[in-house]
Amino acid sequence: MSSAGEQAQQIIAAIARVLDAGALAALVTIVDATHGVGVKLLIEQTGARTGTTNDAALDEAIAAHAQTFLASRAEAQTLKIEEFAPELNDWRGARVLYERIEPEPHVVVCGAGHVGAALAQLAHLVGYRVTLVDDRADFVTRARFPETEIELVAAHGGWTEALQNILGTGRGHYVAVVTRGHNEDEECMRAVLAVRPDYVGMIGSRRRTNIVLARLRETGIGDEVLQEVRAPIGLDIGAVAPEEVALAILAEIIATRRGGTCAPLSAWRRH
Repeated sequence: MSSAGEQAQQIIAAIARVLDAGALAALVTIVDATHGVGVKLLIEQTGARTGTTNDAALDEAIAAHAQTFLASRAEAQTLKIEEFAPELNDWRGARVLYERIEPEPHVVVCGAGHVGAALAQLAHLVGYRVTLVDDRADFVTRARFPETEIELVAAHGGWTEALQNILGTGRGHYVAVVTRGHNEDEECMRAVLAVRPDYVGMIGSRRRTNIVLARLRETGIGDEVLQEVRAPIGLDIGAVAPEEVALAILAEIIATRRGGTCAPLSAWRRH
């Protein structure tokens, strides 16, 4: 049996591995109980576990509920053990904390025109990690974007190479393709869809986006993958100005990440 110190080091190493791989896991801590307070168990989305509560039945119950927790998109949740494992009488009244472990949310904006610039700045203001990419070097300069937290990438070698370096496995990435034309859109989309990020949207009218999606289909990208693309991008808020379009896009990204319905919060008053 590992000591508490050894288990802590194993969990720290496992968390680092999960984040480096762009994967997903739940960190579970006993926060209130007659014994075992502070004990931690890491359950990865794959089912792999690190650590133990020293109670096999509780480990199994915690791991089973971890998948429900991860699917909920919640960042943290505190539960009494009887809420998900009523059969464990020895643990009645005890409480555990579930915490989501995933890469830092990363908004990637392809295209530094009016909408892309506004989206990068708004996403940064909201607190997201932001990367702004353009194949025109003079569009991604500190003169235009003095916010040093916004990463600027000039795609000198083309969109594909730049995006491959940025996106990794795609986990935790929210990509907005807001370039200046069909060809740029298509190149970006091929690179983005190769890793299937958590969100991908493409700006343009229905006609323009349908043209690009048809081209991608002709290159062998399946309908299952193409159906994940939000095109036209964003929520319908009647946006006109670039800043309003950026807000519509970011709202859709947040709803995707948080599991929002996009329904008015006041809708219940009308029923």
